[in-house]
Amino acid sequence: MVDDHPIVRKGLVDLFSDEADLAVCGQAGTIAEALAAAAAEPPDVAVVDLTLGEESGLDLLAPLSSTHPAVSVLVLSAHDEQLYAERALKAGALGYVMKDQAAAELLAAVRRVAAGKSHVSEEMADRILLHDGGPNRNRPDGRSPLERLSDREHHVLTLLGQGMATREIAQRLQVSVKTIESHFAHLKEKLGARNGHELVRLAVSWTGAVSPATPTKPPGAPTRR
Repeated sequence: MVDDHPIVRKGLVDLFSDEADLAVCGQAGTIAEALAAAAAEPPDVAVVDLTLGEESGLDLLAPLSSTHPAVSVLVLSAHDEQLYAERALKAGALGYVMKDQAAAELLAAVRRVAAGKSHVSEEMADRILLHDGGPNRNRPDGRSPLERLSDREHHVLTLLGQGMATREIAQRLQVSVKTIESHFAHLKEKLGARNGHELVRLAVSWTGAVSPATPTKPPGAPTRR
């Protein structure tokens, strides 16, 4: 069980432990802790939150799959599956469940991925089938603007939506300000944002990371020290 909130983790661990056919072999709040727990006692299923503090749960999938290819990953997240489920599945997850679902839905999802079967909502399954079955008439490549972003661009967009300024994002990702500004330029082009303020609005509304009422600095705005 990988979630950065100890109280949430405890609730989920208790939920799973109450089931006769399920047992929790480890829990973690960071990518490093998750990999260490998996190495100590490899699980059949890893239930992973997308937001792990400053880290992205998506960044756990590749190293976990590389070191433990038999582990099935179920993403459990508060983020809208319409925006994140396909990205998670492409990164290696076998299922996606939103945190507002009933406990029975989560338990069913765990059992499905444990059996090697995928799990998403019916609405998401229909979208994926439509997506794979033919081109999207509104987009030549059949992908939404968000789906065309790289993982790093997606991470930068999320941090921007959380209210972080350019320099703060650069420090968080340990890259130069110029690199982040380059990411902003690519994001504006791919998302059709005309300026920094519009990019912030898109970041807030599409990631759902913060309330629209939260003050957020546009790219390029000065950072107070």
